[in-house]
Amino acid sequence: MKTATVADLRNNFSDISRIIHNGEKITITKRGMPFAILSPLQKRKSSSMEWPDRAEWRKRVYPEGPKTTDAALDYDRGDT
Repeated sequence: MKTATVADLRNNFSDISRIIHNGEKITITKRGMPFAILSPLQKRKSSSMEWPDRAEWRKRVYPEGPKTTDAALDYDRGDT
């Protein structure tokens, strides 16, 4: 594990962040004593987000099924 001082962190953050990005941990020292460890986050899983079924939502919100945008807005306003 590499070490860096607080001054190194302040003055050379781009170099230190590159090291962390490459998967290495760095111990930060203050006045010669270690007080923190910087490490990369665990890799995220690829997002497998499920998108909502908009057609089902439209059927629930507009049971009569407005065909145009104007009809949908009128329905929303209660003008129907």
